[in-house]
Amino acid sequence: MSATKWVDSSEARRATRHSDHRAARRTAIVVAAAATIAESGIPLRTARVAARAGVPRPHVYRHFDSKDDLGDEVARYAAAALTERVRPALSRSGTAPVIIRGVVAEVVGWADENANLYRFVAARQHTKAFAVDQSGRHFFMAELSNALTAYVRTQADEAAPDGILAGLIGMVDSSIIWWLDHRDEDVTHVIDRLARQVWLILADTAAAMNVPIGDDTWLTLPGEQ
Repeated sequence: MSATKWVDSSEARRATRHSDHRAARRTAIVVAAAATIAESGIPLRTARVAARAGVPRPHVYRHFDSKDDLGDEVARYAAAALTERVRPALSRSGTAPVIIRGVVAEVVGWADENANLYRFVAARQHTKAFAVDQSGRHFFMAELSNALTAYVRTQADEAAPDGILAGLIGMVDSSIIWWLDHRDEDVTHVIDRLARQVWLILADTAAAMNVPIGDDTWLTLPGEQ
């Protein structure tokens, strides 16, 4: 997993209080924690993380206030990797169903390749820290919802309720995690089903805002700014 797009949440504090060495050590711990979860699953075990990062276990808490603090940073790191995977699909023009399917396919593909990390990020989406700083909103459905509702906002006086986004995230997370745990559908069926469900919810939301989007409505999305 690349850390290219991930920005440590302590970056501003680090600029004035931490040496380059300390910053590098903190990053190494986050990367080691993500790799440990990817291999061994949840829960996050600091002894394994410390061993993988090459530091004594007590040193983990020199860089992070608590295990939860480390966990939130790992979730941001993994979510950034997922967003990087999904973002190219948001720069393609096409009909809404086609765009949605392309995004869902990337999400399901990443989850299939990083099952334990996907479970970990999904579990931490609803923690208090994520609710406060909104970092969790950069997860995949936020990217998709923001892109499509941008079209709606050009024609409507109001934005789609945040509850719609929360519901979409919850639905897709639950469906993908169920599939990861049970493998009761092949991957194409999962992608097709989820894409159809997301499309129906977004289309209904747009219609309720008096901005109907049809199956053949052509959208030009801004992609990464």
